[in-house]
Formats: sequence, C-alpha cells, structure tokens
Amino acid sequence: MRERHISPDSALGLVSTYSFPALVGTADTMLKSAGVTLVGYEKIGGGYCTAIVRGNIADVRLAVEEGAKMAEEIGQLHSKLVIPRPMPNLEAVLPIGSRLLEIAQQKRGFSRLSNSSIGLLETRGFPAMVGAADAMLKAADVQLAAYETIGAGLCTAIIRGTIANVAVAIEAGMEVAEKIGELHAVMVIPRLLEDLEAVLPIANYWLEKEEKEQPLPPLSTQQRRRQPRRKLVALPELERVPFASSTRQTIKQKATLETDNPE
Repeated sequence: MRERHISPDSALGLVSTYSFPALVGTADTMLKSAGVTLVGYEKIGGGYCTAIVRGNIADVRLAVEEGAKMAEEIGQLHSKLVIPRPMPNLEAVLPIGSRLLEIAQQKRGFSRLSNSSIGLLETRGFPAMVGAADAMLKAADVQLAAYETIGAGLCTAIIRGTIANVAVAIEAGMEVAEKIGELHAVMVIPRLLEDLEAVLPIANYWLEKEEKEQPLPPLSTQQRRRQPRRKLVALPELERVPFASSTRQTIKQKATLETDNPE
C-alpha cells in the first residue's frame, strides 16, 4: 500500500453497519464515490462494525452519504457521522487516525489473491459458516481467503476468485448456511480498491513475504575443537664460526682461477 499522510485538518467520516459484509460493501462504495482514504474499520461487538474514512470535508460528506445509502438499501445501516475537523485529543485516543492507518500500511507481504473478486457470506453460528465455506469451495473454483468474527455469534467467510465463480459459490453457500443455521448477510464485489484490499483480513497461507538473506552460521564449538592448534617451535641459536683472513684470501684466488679458465 502506498504511503498516505492524513492532514490534521481533514474531516472524519464514519458509517456503522450490522454486519461485516455490509461494512465491506459500504467501504467499497465510499472509496469509489469520492477521494477519501479508508483508515480502517472498528468492531465493537454485538455485530456492530464501523468503516472510517478521512479526507476533505466535501469528499467525506459525499462518501458517507453514498455509503450510508448503500447500507440502508440492504437493511444494514445503523448510524453515520461526519466531523469536519476532529480535535487532536480525539485523534490521540480514538482509533480514527494514525493508529489504524499504520496497521493498514504495514508490510504484511503480497497476497496471491489480490486483483480477484471477493465474496462474503456471514452466518450466525460457526458451524453454519464452516458448512457454507465447504460448500462454496466445492461448488466453484474459488479460494477461502480468511474469516472474520464481529460478535453476537456472527462470523463471515471470505472467498476470492473470478466474478462468475464467486457468484456461483455464494449461491451454494447460502443454501447450505440456511440448512445448518442462520444466514445473516452476503456481499459480492467485482473489484477491490487498494485501500480496502490492505485492511481486509487474509490468512498467512496466502501471503508471500520477501525472503531475507540469511547470514552464514558461525562455526560451532565442536567444529572449532576439531581444528588442531599450531604450536610454536623454538629455533636453535646459530653458532658463530670465526672467519680467518687466510681463508678469505683462498676463496678470492679460487674465484679468480674460475673466471680466467672457464670450461
């Protein structure tokens, strides 16, 4: 995710929904309707979750109105709010600024499921979600990316694949979920924007992280012991032999004769 810098004067927009699929759909609508930044989302239990965006006041107002309209159409809107200029104390304590943005921008690795459509199926009860996820994987060529829980027994299976396969899988999952337990909400989005892709949960199985070069391991103590230590050997002192003048004269004569009579 590219680096983003949020101005302290930027407006704050929040839209709260009753389900996680509705939250994702709402966030997607807000991002595509105006030039806002998705800071992240907040879960408070009981099935309530809130999408949080920042930007200039005009863009935030437009994004919140469009997101709330989308959530209301599917009967999942709980509340909405626009604050033109949040106080610094508000940003320092609440998860509406830098804290969630830093989480969204951490380098968690490249997802092998990026650039594919997404389907979300939420049930009340974990067995219903597991059964629906199994049915979706068997019905079409999709991958289970992750799952999310938001309290009140609500849990969401998140699948990725082509738009056609995701649609078929969601239909199959809905049928199974209704047989096992309670189907709560569904959502299909053909293409995700970068901001939303960065904050959605994804299993570590799908992440490709950069491999760092491992330094060569140091020699172990056992390997060091195998190498014999070299011992210093004392050399014997050289004896000084007297060199007489007569001997020196004899050497000079021999050298002269060898020069005058070469072989």
